Amino acid sequence: MNIYESAEDYLEQILMLLERKGHARSVDIAAGLNVSKPSVSVAMKKLRENGYINMGSDNMISLTDKGYAIARKIYDRHQVLTKYLIQLGVPDEVAREDACKIEHDLSEESFAAISRQLQ
Repeated sequence: MNIYESAEDYLEQILMLLERKGHARSVDIAAGLNVSKPSVSVAMKKLRENGYINMGSDNMISLTDKGYAIARKIYDRHQVLTKYLIQLGVPDEVAREDACKIEHDLSEESFAAISRQLQ
């Protein structure tokens, strides 16, 4: 499951929208990631071609099993890392931003250790 960090961000954003709103549209993804709609269109085309998402005739975006697995992993990492940083005394907003940066590069071993520490 090696994909680029930006693709992971798009998949994570789609999952977050699906969980929060029940649907994901390109305009919502653009707003959530603070990117242009054309950038989202290019990314969605690549994600669809690589089997990570499906686009319905109503332009609603859904995750394939392969896309969901990556999105869930990144989103779970984000939540755990945010919680960990907040417990260390990092302000909420800074913790969320830093977790987003860390979630992609942190090794499985380090993430497992952090997860154990939180339990």
